[in-house]
Amino acid sequence: MEKQTLFSQRIRLRHLHTFVAVAQQGTLGRAAETLHLSQPALSKTLNELEQLTGARLFERGRLGAQLTLVGEQFLTHAVRVLDALNHAGLSLNRREEQQCDVVRIGALPTAALGLLPGTIGHFHRQQKDVTVQIATMNNTMLLAGLKAAEIDIGIGRMSDPELMCGLHYELLFMESLKLVVHPAHPLLSANVTLSRVMEWPVVLSPQGTVPRRQAEALLAAQSCTLPDACVETLSASLSRQLAIEHNYVWFVPSGAVREDLREGKLSVLPVSTPDSAEPIGILTRVDTPLSHGALAIIACIRQTQSR
Repeated sequence: MEKQTLFSQRIRLRHLHTFVAVAQQGTLGRAAETLHLSQPALSKTLNELEQLTGARLFERGRLGAQLTLVGEQFLTHAVRVLDALNHAGLSLNRREEQQCDVVRIGALPTAALGLLPGTIGHFHRQQKDVTVQIATMNNTMLLAGLKAAEIDIGIGRMSDPELMCGLHYELLFMESLKLVVHPAHPLLSANVTLSRVMEWPVVLSPQGTVPRRQAEALLAAQSCTLPDACVETLSASLSRQLAIEHNYVWFVPSGAVREDLREGKLSVLPVSTPDSAEPIGILTRVDTPLSHGALAIIACIRQTQSR
């Protein structure tokens, strides 16, 4: 029996749900909780899927599960299949409702925090009859969501050429990694070195994200390691609160804290960082016309960024 035929006959929805949950959650444990499964049962399903695909979809380590390149490519298809089934189910139960313009935005958590509040406020002063749905996600899920038509606009990063197929990218700004604390933090009155900083609690992005790779490169370059008092989260709002209200040092892309730095709510530690600038831009699908509301939001994003 041909490999493709065998794959088509044996693949099950549970394989796709498990795979997407692990990609979203970043660890097998959190994915198992989301799906209400035991971790051994989830691992078994994931192993079955990797046997069916004939490829390793995740690199699993002590701190989580990171998608391989093959896994990132398969994620696009898995999300599309699940989305199609979801739409099919909705079509069977859809009630006639008054249609309104809805714009769906997917954004990196730090990009959402730094860019979208001002943008959405400006937008709704002009467009009072448009609903805006915003979801924060990592870049891999953002690209998959765009291709599956789950979101209309993405605020994220460029990726490998094969993952950008069918997408249009417009550069907004370059952002670099900063180490920020509240203005009264004791580190601001000391002779600051990275090893001294690592004596304090730290909050940073999880394994597999670009800001985390930047942080690890900085630490490795200066022979430092993360402290035990460490919080790993994709939640920019939680990270911000830990930095502003407590003594956490936040490893954060500069775009997320632009307003806080300008208003004096956060301060940058004078620690030398390597050139870590990453491009952040607007992502849309090439083959799908944007609604009037989506075009208006993109115009507001450009205006907000140009100020």
